[in-house]
Amino acid sequence: MKNFALIGAGGYIAPRHMKAIKETGNNLLAALDKHDSVGILDSYFPQADFFTEFERFDRHLEKQKRLGTKTDYVSVCSPNYLHDAHIRFGLRIGADVICEKPIVLNPWNIDALLEIEKETGKNIYTILQLRLHPAIIALKQKIDGAPADKKYNINLQYITSRGNWYHTSWKGDIQKSGGIATNIGVHFFDMLMWIFGEVKENNVIQHTASTAAGNLVLQKATVNWMLSIDANVLPAGVKAAGKRTYRMLTIDGEAFEFSDGFTELHTKSYSEIIAGRGFPMSETKAAIQVVHDIRNTK
Repeated sequence: MKNFALIGAGGYIAPRHMKAIKETGNNLLAALDKHDSVGILDSYFPQADFFTEFERFDRHLEKQKRLGTKTDYVSVCSPNYLHDAHIRFGLRIGADVICEKPIVLNPWNIDALLEIEKETGKNIYTILQLRLHPAIIALKQKIDGAPADKKYNINLQYITSRGNWYHTSWKGDIQKSGGIATNIGVHFFDMLMWIFGEVKENNVIQHTASTAAGNLVLQKATVNWMLSIDANVLPAGVKAAGKRTYRMLTIDGEAFEFSDGFTELHTKSYSEIIAGRGFPMSETKAAIQVVHDIRNTK
């Protein structure tokens, strides 16, 4: 049984990490969030200590270590702009770190963290759950088996509607979230590069507070993409059905369906990490470079 500490217990993604820790047979020692609406802990680890102040959380884990209870992993689910600092904290206390995507906002942050990895001898893992999706693994195997010079035409649209709260929260602040392409698109870009190869061109058509769109030329594909949190751009049929999310991916005009099979991917990610087969931080650098370039293209 491994001991975990969790930073960012009150966020949207944190319950998936709690579930993964529990389902892999491990223990949550302590959790941190500046907000105290974290009753979800009762569903997984009611005995976990909880803190709203980072300093007390830090001291508690140091005390536990002196008493013989080591923190093996720190799971980072905090806002994007805090990931770098919280990863450094985990390494400093002698733990390996599991961080949600985007692991950091800028590619040079990865370079600095790689140096700290070497200094501490600890590992930083990122959650790239789409790479563990059975349908996506099968697609990669198909593309890998095709002629090396074959090129594909891909269209990606992902609309996940958000209310007015989004723009008031940290997610609506591009300095904190990285903007739409970073916040909701980085995992799609990682998946596409994993399958279709490195980026040759990165052209941005639109990048606003609500919608981003552009064109990526990859080694084996051209990708036209659009990401949005604006319910007004939902297709009419989706609106009529009362739905607020729309995801469409076509490859050479043929729809690729991967809507199902997501519920266990965080648990699978944790199982792979604990078994020593997790995705190292360096694996995500290419996607971080893409979203950084999108964010900074005029």
